[in-house]
Amino acid sequence: MLLTRIKGPRDLDRLSQEELVQLAAEIRSFLVDAVSKTGGHLGPNLGVVELTIALHRVFDSPKDKVLFDTGHQAYVHKLLTGRQDFGNLRSKGGLSGYPSRAESDHDVIENSHASTVLGWADGLAKANEVLGREDHHVAAVIGDGALTGGMAWEALNNIAAAKDRPLVIVVNDNERSYGPTIGGLANHLATLRTTDGYERFLARGKELLERTPVVGKPLFETLHGAKKGLKDFIAPQGMFEDLGLKYIGPIDGHDLDALESALQRAKRFSGPVIVHCLTQKGRGYTPALEHEADRFHAVGVIHPDTGLPVKTAAASWTSVFADEMVKIGHERPDVVGITAAMLHPVGLNKFAEAFPDRIYDVGIAEQHGATSAAGLATGGVHPVFAVYATFLNRAFDQVLMDVALHKCGVTFVLDRAGVTGDDGASHNGMWDMSILQVVPGLRLAAPRDAEQLRAQLREAVEVKDAPTVVRFSKGVVGPAVPAVGRIGGMDLLRAPAPEVTRPDVLLVSVGALAPMCLEIADLLDKQGISTTVVDPRWVKPVDEALAPLADRHRVVVTVEDNGRAGGVGSAVSQALRDAGVDVPLRDFGIPQRFLDHALRKEILAEIGLTAPDIARQVTGLVAKLDGRYDSEPATAVD
Repeated sequence: MLLTRIKGPRDLDRLSQEELVQLAAEIRSFLVDAVSKTGGHLGPNLGVVELTIALHRVFDSPKDKVLFDTGHQAYVHKLLTGRQDFGNLRSKGGLSGYPSRAESDHDVIENSHASTVLGWADGLAKANEVLGREDHHVAAVIGDGALTGGMAWEALNNIAAAKDRPLVIVVNDNERSYGPTIGGLANHLATLRTTDGYERFLARGKELLERTPVVGKPLFETLHGAKKGLKDFIAPQGMFEDLGLKYIGPIDGHDLDALESALQRAKRFSGPVIVHCLTQKGRGYTPALEHEADRFHAVGVIHPDTGLPVKTAAASWTSVFADEMVKIGHERPDVVGITAAMLHPVGLNKFAEAFPDRIYDVGIAEQHGATSAAGLATGGVHPVFAVYATFLNRAFDQVLMDVALHKCGVTFVLDRAGVTGDDGASHNGMWDMSILQVVPGLRLAAPRDAEQLRAQLREAVEVKDAPTVVRFSKGVVGPAVPAVGRIGGMDLLRAPAPEVTRPDVLLVSVGALAPMCLEIADLLDKQGISTTVVDPRWVKPVDEALAPLADRHRVVVTVEDNGRAGGVGSAVSQALRDAGVDVPLRDFGIPQRFLDHALRKEILAEIGLTAPDIARQVTGLVAKLDGRYDSEPATAVD
């Protein structure tokens, strides 16, 4: 196999065109076989095989910087840079599903949040200029979906201002992000794709000129790089050139010869150039091409021949939300849905099917989505903006200054909150309950099970004068956790024995960690430690009944699937201080560090967020109090 001979990008230089075609086929077979066993981003990588080969033949990585926006299409890049062990892809100790600086010098950026690559490229090109590195190049690959993000256009505006600073921007145009790309830019790119007069003109010219000895190829190259006037006459790509960016394309993104030719011309140019490549997401794999929803953007473990899941998926948090949204939609004609290019992943596809006139896909533009939601609310409807928890970070200013300041009734539904695991540091939703604590008036719910998700979603959309947030985990929803009583607005999940006059521990359970918190209480009970377990349901604001309840216990413990800094534990601690309740408090959550990719349960074990770990520490705390309780007052424990 040719693939096994590729230890680095320069090994590509020795291959003939026929061998490169064979290599592309081998890479696609490898990807289908490997990703079907582990799960991962399959469709995007099948679409960029030839493009990635051409990039590494034209540019000299790592001296030249080859950057990938988002990074979920970097599997081919990994294969060509010496990383062909995909056996533990996205698992602990294995390859990351995104570029990773820890893996290779060929990986430059790894944040995997969309629309950022052009900002990175602009900075790297400026650094080359400042340091006089004229033999260094920067090539940034960005999809048409990522180009819907505002950050991309902020970067383009700056890149275009420097007409003599070399930078190659490769637009990987497959008409999709997760699903089909939408918006004005998508329409413009569609025009470029479908206006084929220019390409027919070039094809006829190429055929004629190739018959002309000596000067034929140079003349064709000149024609293919013709100035804006000729190209505008045949294909309206002027939007890019009006910004001051030279434009090459559209190029067949699966034609290695055409790709190399275009990239070589772009590399030689002394300023910023856009190379517009047309690719096919899921290329070469029939099950992906026939999957209209997202062309196998991301898959679990599947049968490689059929593309069907190996296991039947159990009910997920997302599916519970999806079904309840449809029910609410039938009852409330004023409820609308908003998604940032992820209609299916966040579960709004069912709502879209039922109410096609009440769904808005804003593209990869969370900031715009939040402010547009404020406008919708001001106009008299109630928007539900469903987004991954990690991506809400990008719209914080809009949540604060547009939605909250204006007291707009907008509901944000945060999917994949807490530790998500296999997608790595950038996808863990461990920030939301910290950053949202500072937003005045915002109310935040953390459902513990499917029943509570349905109930709290309905409570959220009833709020008309403030933003509401409902956050839930990734994956399968757990079993129902019934309440045994109610204290204020909190659910009582476990009460100590009636004869206990002052229980030892008040355990505040946040969201989906309720089963674990009940397990902690069982372990404490075996140590003779009495425990009350409550679920606040709405963790912001802190329930008024919590402080007096805490005052009747010896120790308060909070457990949350969120960063410890500024999270629910911090809010509870402040509420107790404000109420003059001097009870020791210990908060358990996610440490403030970027977590490597691994299974969720592996990460929880690594950070000590498990029932045995927490029970052991709480037992030690209570024992310490017992040893000094009669001789000195208890002090707060961090």
